[in-house]
Amino acid sequence: MSFTVADPAARPQATPDLAGSRRTVLRDGPRPVDVHVGSRIRLRRTMLGMSQEKLGAELDLTFQQVQKYERGTNRVGASRLWQLSCILDVPVSFFFDDMPPEIPGATPQSNGEAVPLAPGRADLELMRNFHNIKNERTRDGIYSLIRTLSKVPAEEAATEAS
Repeated sequence: MSFTVADPAARPQATPDLAGSRRTVLRDGPRPVDVHVGSRIRLRRTMLGMSQEKLGAELDLTFQQVQKYERGTNRVGASRLWQLSCILDVPVSFFFDDMPPEIPGATPQSNGEAVPLAPGRADLELMRNFHNIKNERTRDGIYSLIRTLSKVPAEEAATEAS
């Protein structure tokens, strides 16, 4: 029995950051997709009010290792990503949601608005507190209010407040 080797020209080419010499985090910095996945780990962990120590204990890792994942310094493997999705109670796709369009292979935002790569502490606290509201009608009302207020131009909102 003989096997035919595919034409080398037909093979997909390496992405630009993988071509040539081997890439290292120390020399080249973390890859944008690893930074994004790490920021989504941090986002969800913070939304749940979970410390790095607690997440590390659930993963049987030190909190320093969790920090490296969250910064994108260390890449998250497939089985670890699955484990994180179970612990953080999100689908694996959550870690790739809202990927910035400048990351190769990312799909652009559906509404064309930029999403901050790493939300600030106030953003995370707001999301966590919103998530903790048990009454669905109250949550829906707050969501509607926020959507309405976010459409008001900043100048108009400032004059209404005074």
